[in-house]
Amino acid sequence: MSDEIILKHAAESETDFLIYTGNFCGYCNAAKRLLESKKLSFTEYNFDQHSGLRQEIVAATGHRTVPVIFDLRGDNVTYVGGFDETNSYLN
Repeated sequence: MSDEIILKHAAESETDFLIYTGNFCGYCNAAKRLLESKKLSFTEYNFDQHSGLRQEIVAATGHRTVPVIFDLRGDNVTYVGGFDETNSYLN
């Protein structure tokens, strides 16, 4: 992943995952519960609270829905996808 905003957010985070969410998103809540159930920490950025951020993340990932999730464990920022991909990734 080469997008600067994602790398900036990842560098500022001291958690296992980076998650981009939206208000009233059932899959976002499910993803957060999944991470919590696995005892994995996450930093959340809500698109509804950060003007213009959604467009930047869509441009970087091509992922148009929320959540958008990255694994920050290890040496690289790894794009996982949405809830379904994260559920498969962690199980």
